[in-house]
Amino acid sequence: MEEIFIFRNYQPKDFDAVTILWRIARERSLPEFQRAKGHFFYEDREYFKNHILMNNKVWVVDVEEYPVAFIAMESDFIDHLYIHPDHWRKGIGSALLDHAKAQSPDHLWLFTLQVNSGARAFYERYGFTAEKFGVSPAPESEPDVEYHWRRK
Repeated sequence: MEEIFIFRNYQPKDFDAVTILWRIARERSLPEFQRAKGHFFYEDREYFKNHILMNNKVWVVDVEEYPVAFIAMESDFIDHLYIHPDHWRKGIGSALLDHAKAQSPDHLWLFTLQVNSGARAFYERYGFTAEKFGVSPAPESEPDVEYHWRRK
């Protein structure tokens, strides 16, 4: 049976579910990195509250009325896009990118870590091009990739 998901604006009641799915997705996609460089969960929650929510427009994807994914954007910049691992490869990621393209139809850009081969393959599959290789700001200070998508 195909999963039915609903896009909506983030609401304060989503905070716990969204910060938990964000943590789980990062731990599953890059477990070694999270063990070496990850933060305590209370630090994640503080960062989400004081940076992600303060600097971005956030949308949530619900399945059965429960948040399973989110995207945080500021203008044409995708700051965060995360899906709970139980919902990977079910079309939510492509739907999130379609939503992002509806918000900024000519151009999108983002950063991901160079070691995140899954994210890199995902973005490249959807037409993003690696345009710049660098190092993320502290506290990560890790090799990253700047990706861009442009409408053709």
